[in-house]
Amino acid sequence: MINKDQYKNLIMFLASTLILLVQVAIFYYIWNKYYNYSSVIGIMYFRWGYYALLAIYAIINFFFSKIFGAYKVGYLKVSEVVLSQILSVLCCNAVTYIQLALIGRWRFLHYVKPVLIMTAYDIIAVLIWIVFARWVYEKLFPARRLLLIYGKISPKELIRKITTRNDKYVIVAAVCLDEGFDEVVARMKEYEAVIIGDIPSTYRNKLLKYCYINGIRCYTIPKISDIMIKSSTTINLFDTELYLFRNRGLTVEQSFFKRLFDILISIIMLVLLSPLLIATALAIKLYDRGPVLYRQERLTINHQVFMIYKFRSMRVNSEGSSARLANADDDRITPVGRVIRRLHIDELPQLFNILHGEMSFVGPRPERPEIAKLYCQSVPEFEYRLKMKAGLTGYAQVFGNYRTTPLDKLKLDLTYIENYSLGLDFLIVIQTVKIFFQKDSSQGLEGGAKTALKNGGKPETVREDIDSELKERKGEEQRA
Repeated sequence: MINKDQYKNLIMFLASTLILLVQVAIFYYIWNKYYNYSSVIGIMYFRWGYYALLAIYAIINFFFSKIFGAYKVGYLKVSEVVLSQILSVLCCNAVTYIQLALIGRWRFLHYVKPVLIMTAYDIIAVLIWIVFARWVYEKLFPARRLLLIYGKISPKELIRKITTRNDKYVIVAAVCLDEGFDEVVARMKEYEAVIIGDIPSTYRNKLLKYCYINGIRCYTIPKISDIMIKSSTTINLFDTELYLFRNRGLTVEQSFFKRLFDILISIIMLVLLSPLLIATALAIKLYDRGPVLYRQERLTINHQVFMIYKFRSMRVNSEGSSARLANADDDRITPVGRVIRRLHIDELPQLFNILHGEMSFVGPRPERPEIAKLYCQSVPEFEYRLKMKAGLTGYAQVFGNYRTTPLDKLKLDLTYIENYSLGLDFLIVIQTVKIFFQKDSSQGLEGGAKTALKNGGKPETVREDIDSELKERKGEEQRA
């Protein structure tokens, strides 16, 4: 029997190459029809001139497509792929138009209509491609049927998350470690893949080794130590391999360039966004005559406390004496506040915190001291995030959301801290554009919760039959 997974990367590479060639062909058509004339450019382009222009366009297109994840048609949700493709098309064609304007020595600076036509063609092409590529992917690689292995801690939250991507994964059965290691191994043989929940490392390592020996696809939740190991440096000076953990934070050079990056980006953004900042301030002031800015204590590197600046999105004195996060339908949020929170405009005054040196452009989002204390009671390692200066955006903001649990937020931020580079900062800044269009990134907590802790900060033990939970969710999917 042919293992189709062996060809997955090749198939997706061919699919990505196809849409790239289509977009290059569209650019070639627009260039020849509208731009490559003496009245516009001044000279005619032949052979190597064509090749250079097409190659440059292909490189720019490929760069933005990779940055935004526009080729991950089988990995991301369809809506996310559509958003990624549209953003990459807009950015690519904007840069291309600037390039064409420079070639024409700004003689057709306002001759933008052909580029708009090209953008429309590109968007139509990528939408057709997404539908086709997604259809091919689902036919060749249907959702995997998984066996869930869990321990003392309830896997209900994990099941909920996995269920949101039933196009890729379907948990069809579950087995608890309490049934015995031999019984778990026997059940594993019946399924094409397994997912290991939050279980002790001793048992997890045994299961991983069994999966490795028997060629069973295995998914597992990383522990905090796993993230540290993944970012370690390998030393092969002896016949015993060593993993090096420096645990020193940023080097002097990294700190210098990160600070330079922060200053340059924040100044550029303050200049470009000054009309938006002024308009937002006026809207807040005119709505209820209250203060425009909201100041609040937050934590940054080495437990330092600073005052963060935000546009006020709630009623004056709405919080009272207790610290709490916003809920999904929080009645404290003003109509103006809902708009600026949805578009993350309320965070823009933090550019002044960045200029002042209290924050960085990219880093772990700063928590309030009171809420951080609560999180540390449940997850003592949560303070590991304070090894890096707090940021306006960050790894957890791009790959998580407002309701991400403290433990998951810690793991995401640790991934950033342990793998820091200026290139990673640049990547996160670009990908932050995507979260403006994603509702989950700004949606508040549910059920009147005051923090992102689940079950009051206590691990939810297994009290119910997980098989019944799976059957119930399967029934919900069928009814939907």
